[in-house]
Amino acid sequence: MDEYYSSTPSNKHEGKTHIIIVGAGIIGVCSAFYLTRHPKFDKEKYHITILESKRVAGGASGKAGGLLALWAFPQQIVPLSFQLHQDLAEEFSGAENWGFRRLTTVSVEGDLTKENAARPASKAKRVTKNSIKIHDQGVDGNSNLPPDLNWLDPEVVQNWNHLGGESTTAQVHPYQFTTHILKQCLATGAVELLIGKVDDITVDEEGTCTGVLYSPSSLKSTVDGSADTQIQLDGEKVLMTIGPWTSKILPDCPISGLRAHSITIEPENVSEISPYAIFTELKLSNKQFTSPEIYARKDEVYVCGEGDTSVPIPSTTDDVEVVTEKCDELFKLVGKVSSHLANGKILKRQACYLPVLDVPSSSGPLIGETNVDNLYLASGHSCWGINNAPVTGLLMSEILLDGEATSCDISALDPASYFDASVPVDI
Repeated sequence: MDEYYSSTPSNKHEGKTHIIIVGAGIIGVCSAFYLTRHPKFDKEKYHITILESKRVAGGASGKAGGLLALWAFPQQIVPLSFQLHQDLAEEFSGAENWGFRRLTTVSVEGDLTKENAARPASKAKRVTKNSIKIHDQGVDGNSNLPPDLNWLDPEVVQNWNHLGGESTTAQVHPYQFTTHILKQCLATGAVELLIGKVDDITVDEEGTCTGVLYSPSSLKSTVDGSADTQIQLDGEKVLMTIGPWTSKILPDCPISGLRAHSITIEPENVSEISPYAIFTELKLSNKQFTSPEIYARKDEVYVCGEGDTSVPIPSTTDDVEVVTEKCDELFKLVGKVSSHLANGKILKRQACYLPVLDVPSSSGPLIGETNVDNLYLASGHSCWGINNAPVTGLLMSEILLDGEATSCDISALDPASYFDASVPVDI
């Protein structure tokens, strides 16, 4: 998509209601998409600018696993988003363009100790996704794997539970989904993509948001010297969709980042890998357990490790530290539960930050207008950002063009209830 990369505005927004979306991840892109589809949207009257600091889907939107589930959270938005994913896949050939497919999801307990002694089925426990609780596991597990899950080695599996079937779980390739939907946006002629790092929002004397200040950050800008300048981009409405980077612009916002490493593997005989998402709990010793997640895709297998907060969020997605040893350890671990994976090869080593809402009373996300007029937020989706992106985009289109969300009751997700967006950035 390099042909779309620019750091300077086209000025097509002049004379129109200008909506600025900060962040070209899956949430920002879906917001732009559903705005262009809103009945009130007229490209002669509205213009949308998406500002991205480095690259489209450079964070979790390009490096997450892409699991979709009807049992995700929060439940007031999940069912509609799950259906919207299905609708988009049907309209744009999602199976071919971004790997959309239904699949089965299970949790598996395995013993990687030398003893590997049999033990009774576990008591009820929680299942985690990127170290975040997502499901309460029942007690009806057994050690006999489903017949079509023949790419896990049964001798290390001691217990498994069914979490969801094809009616309740599916998957997408997040990067492919995000970039394809962005192309649909750009094709309307009402959306432009700028590569620039937003430094702050601008407000008038009455405290109303009037736009953003950003520094050009495209490759061209570093060559021609414009990266050292700052551009003021005015807009009638500004939507922040920068996930764990939100607090760098809105410092009072209680959203932090949870780093997760992941790898993609080209397995031995990829055609034999049946469509499963697997949450594991693997015993390494009497006191040590680990829980990598394994998602089979059409042409590869995605593996994600547990989350950590050991490294602060860097300036941009390009600066995220990838610890090679963590990635190699993931490959080693899953190789012990699957010879198909052990005999495969690593395609990518990567890491990203998940946006976690640090509020005991809510798991997020925050969707809506902040306490600063004309400043909006859609962030804090935790481990379900891919799942909930379409409905978030739809809701934001309603809020921005109708003045309220009508498709779902999101009163509990109101950003103004959780932080003060008027707190300035500490320069």
